[in-house]
Amino acid sequence: MNASDRTPADLLRSALTADPARPLVTFYDDATGERVELSVATFANWVSKTANLLQGELAAEPGDRLALLLPAHWQSAVWLLACSSVGVSVDIGGDPAKADLVVTGPDTLDAARACGGERVALALRPLGGRFPQPPEGFTDYAVEVPGQGDRFAPYAPVDPDASALTVGGTELTSAQLVALARENASERGLAPGSRLLSGLSYDSWDGLSAGLFAPLAAGGSVVLCRHLGALPAAALEQRVTSERVTHRAV
Repeated sequence: MNASDRTPADLLRSALTADPARPLVTFYDDATGERVELSVATFANWVSKTANLLQGELAAEPGDRLALLLPAHWQSAVWLLACSSVGVSVDIGGDPAKADLVVTGPDTLDAARACGGERVALALRPLGGRFPQPPEGFTDYAVEVPGQGDRFAPYAPVDPDASALTVGGTELTSAQLVALARENASERGLAPGSRLLSGLSYDSWDGLSAGLFAPLAAGGSVVLCRHLGALPAAALEQRVTSERVTHRAV
């Protein structure tokens, strides 16, 4: 990654320039058997489409706050980078009533209705599938995102010193987030090509760092596992081998 990168979106752009074909996020849901692997290029394409949806259809602006009510999931990772691309500050598990926008999974729809701004719902079904019945009052992400543009350009430059993320009561600017991700990557011994298997939740910095930001900052990749507790120990070791895992956070 480039030393000049000061936002998560910068880190992704550097990864795309360096090696677009390499894996970036490999996602498992051990409650459903789902496995999805996204290369840097594929992940970046999802980020661009989501950022276009955010900036265009949802009229989000730099400085807006988005309550993110999603589990550790590849689509959650996409939203984190899309918000960074636009300059929207993400509040992990934040109060929808105090947010400008809310992005929710199927289990938190009722809580998300408290948001007076735009509401987006994700079904979190395999392969990014849509809701069988769209939830009333919400934009169905899976319906709207495919038609968005494959390239993204922000209407206004993103300020690295503006708020980017709030988690566990701690607020970080983009520059602070990148610096902390680099520090965490060094502490974990991550390097280009490292593959970190994470079973941690996205409701803490440790989970966000292990499950996305530290591998991205190091030029590595993440094997992101939801419901990892459902996986027998022998199956976990088999996954570690098959996915060429070099580091773990479980």
